[in-house]
Amino acid sequence: MFDPTIFENLKVAFENHVYDLDNLSGEINITNRIDRMELAVMSREFTLQFTLADQQDVLAEIVLGASIKDLAAEILETSDENPGCTLLLRFLMKVEDVATQCKQIKDVVQKIWKPDFPPVQTLSFEYNQEQVVYLDTVEIKFKHKINEDHMGDIPDFLDHVLMTLRELNRV
Repeated sequence: MFDPTIFENLKVAFENHVYDLDNLSGEINITNRIDRMELAVMSREFTLQFTLADQQDVLAEIVLGASIKDLAAEILETSDENPGCTLLLRFLMKVEDVATQCKQIKDVVQKIWKPDFPPVQTLSFEYNQEQVVYLDTVEIKFKHKINEDHMGDIPDFLDHVLMTLRELNRV
């Protein structure tokens, strides 16, 4: 009989909570869902992208990942390994005043998340535009892997994501 992996269980848990925010409460609009297996390195990645229903200028992206090492350690029940999944959070938004807005974005993320690692902001723009508008991709990486023991934290995690979306829409 098939025994789902930590990755599969967390993926379903995130999907359920996020889709409830879309379908039941109407707080968000899911814009994309990606479920990828990278055959070159035998890893898994699951991504959910969404915006607030009433403020769509900032996109949130939750990325859940599992490496072959984690999947193998879990399936083979390797005793000296601690299998789990990585969690990455991204926010994508347009900025015009880089110096001011990027500082505000950093302050919002630091205040809400108090991350283990400083948030990384990557700016890009479309060449040959009359007025340059930058796409700011804000990444928040988490130090520790997550597993089924963290499923109870998903509602609070999503509350923080929604709070961040609200604050970033004001920047």
